[in-house]
Formats: sequence, structure tokens, C-alpha cells
Amino acid sequence: MARTTISSLFGTSPVRPLQKQMAAVVDCVRELHPFLQAVLAEDWEQARALQKRVSQLERDADKLKREMRLQLPNSLFMPVSRRDILEVLTSQDKIANRAKDIAGVITGRQMVIPDPLKTLFTEYLDRCIDATVQAQAAINELDELVETGFRGGEVDLVHSIIRKLDEIESDTDRIQVKVRAELFKREAQMPPIEVMFLYRIIDWIGDLADLSQRVGSRLELMLAR
Repeated sequence: MARTTISSLFGTSPVRPLQKQMAAVVDCVRELHPFLQAVLAEDWEQARALQKRVSQLERDADKLKREMRLQLPNSLFMPVSRRDILEVLTSQDKIANRAKDIAGVITGRQMVIPDPLKTLFTEYLDRCIDATVQAQAAINELDELVETGFRGGEVDLVHSIIRKLDEIESDTDRIQVKVRAELFKREAQMPPIEVMFLYRIIDWIGDLADLSQRVGSRLELMLAR
């Protein structure tokens, strides 16, 4: 009975469930690489299969998000604030949602990426995936941060991970400019509606990096408190 009382008072640490949900998000986002390769090859049967895989992984991540929200304690004695955890969780969830959006629209419209953009598109997507993986690396240190009371060498390590995440996000911005410039050169020869959707996909791929950086920024705010 005493153990139950103590457990209800201090609550269960939300760190591991948060890390588990982020792992599911990364699994989802990583599927975009083979998906894009199928799209570039115009192998729509394979692309549809991979799009379904992305959607399933997004649902898996969403299920973990809902479970965590329901189980997250209201205790004042959690190692980190409930608000911070929920904001990180929301940002993580948006990454998987955006991956699903990207795969869904490209498949639904059978969007063809112009040959001169294919290499840049792959580089761009892969660097945005790198940002999500780097955000996961930061989140995976959260349990160590809690154990050390957000002090010491672990804090320096997390700051270095977040700095690397910021560098990756800056890389994605630079590549995005190149992709958009190449598309601009060719848009007069393309159907306007296809151009519009290509610009939207370019923005959505960039969202993967932007949202991943937001995860890192929220973790950095935790360190500052």
C-alpha cells in the first residue's frame, strides 16, 4: 500500500514512453527514403506499398502518443514538467504526420520529379531525415539528464547534440533553396498544378527538419530551467 501511495504521489517517469514514441516517429520518417527511390523510378506499385507502410508506422506512433497522453501523471513531482513533455510529444507527432502527408500526396497524384531535380531531392530528403534522427539522439539522452538532475557533463553532451541538429537544419534550408531554384527554372514547361504541388512537397519535406529542430529547442528550454 505504501508503495502504491508513493507511486501515485511521484508519478511514473514519462521519459521512456517519450523515447519510445520518438523511435516510432523515426521508423516512419526513414521509410520515406525507399519511398522516394520508388517514386523517382516511377515504380508506383512499390511506391503505394511503401506509402501504406509509412501510414501504418504513423498510426503506430499516433497510438503511442495517445497512450502516453492518457497515462501521463499530473503529479507535481515528475522529473520534468508535464507541459514540456506534452509539447515535445506534440512536435514529435507532427513529424510523423508530415511524413504521412508527403507520401500520401505524392502517391495519390503520382507526382513525377523532373530528372534534373532527382539527385537534389534525394539529398534534401535524406538531410531532413538526418535531422529527425539527430532529434532522437537528443531525446535519448533525456533519461540521463533526469538522473543527473540536469547538471554536469551530460548537459554539455546534449547541448552539442542540439548544436549539431541546428547545423543539419541549416543544411536543409540551403538545399531547399537549391531545389526551389531548379524547379523555378523549369516551371514554365510544367503543368501549373504539378508545379504547385511540387513546391508544397518541398515545403513539407523541410517541415521534417523544422519540427525536429523544434524538439531540440524544447529540450534546450528544459535545460535552461
